[in-house]
Amino acid sequence: MTAPVPGPPVRVPTRMLVEALIGADHTVDTGELYATAPLLGMSDQQVRLCVKRLVAEGRFVQEGRGRKALLRAAGPTARELGPDVEFVTHAFRQDAGLAPWDGVWHLVAFAVPESARTARDALRTALSHLGGAPVQGGLYVSANAWEPYVEEQVSDLGVCEHVTFLTSSDLRKGEESEPAALVGALWPLDEIAARHERLAAVAEPRLELLSRTGDDALTRPERLKTAVELATEFTHAMDPDPLLPPELLPQPWPGSHARALLAECWALLDESGKAAEPRLFRRYKDVADAVREAG
Repeated sequence: MTAPVPGPPVRVPTRMLVEALIGADHTVDTGELYATAPLLGMSDQQVRLCVKRLVAEGRFVQEGRGRKALLRAAGPTARELGPDVEFVTHAFRQDAGLAPWDGVWHLVAFAVPESARTARDALRTALSHLGGAPVQGGLYVSANAWEPYVEEQVSDLGVCEHVTFLTSSDLRKGEESEPAALVGALWPLDEIAARHERLAAVAEPRLELLSRTGDDALTRPERLKTAVELATEFTHAMDPDPLLPPELLPQPWPGSHARALLAECWALLDESGKAAEPRLFRRYKDVADAVREAG
């Protein structure tokens, strides 16, 4: 058993552990689940209750019992596998200088009536999740071409007739029109940077740990623990990240540094054919490798 890794403590929800261990065949080996959970401070009882809830919610189908069971992703879990890989790819392309900003702002305006208030609130949430920032009232802006993703959300919410799309290379808020200054005014850059700084602080000692060889080699459960901790912090940093173009961000930007550390961790987790990282991590590693080769 390895000593505690220095750096900020990482709290991994039990549900996230289960979903992080989904393999390439969309299944979770409960033997590995129960072996990894104690390393993250989780009891067998916590795992059992979590699995029971996930099965009851229709997110997994359980085959077998106890530590020899197999959990198969189903329903919403199966549909949600890896939907953010495209955004991760874009982030790494930006870091590599392969996705320069074209100077175009992408705006979405909406006037959803009070009778559809729930859909209106859901649309605001979706636009924020997609990296948009409110300019005023029902007007949101992104520096990325987000139209296909917004259109999908608008269609699902049934509010197409209340939404307008437009682009502009001449955006001004008050008297401010300089792009980098607009980004600083519209997006909470300090909060976004802080999440990536925490990710880097978590990744650095784990990168050192993964770099060790010989007698210090990690067991498979310990590798899985490390991978899941990194996945948790990566998700926390990336889910609200608007992926703003590097040209519009303060430099050096901590997001680029944190993702570079993660790419090194992913490579070491996959070293020597151990394949210890979760399925989603493997996909992220493949993304980082592909972008590195393209650059």
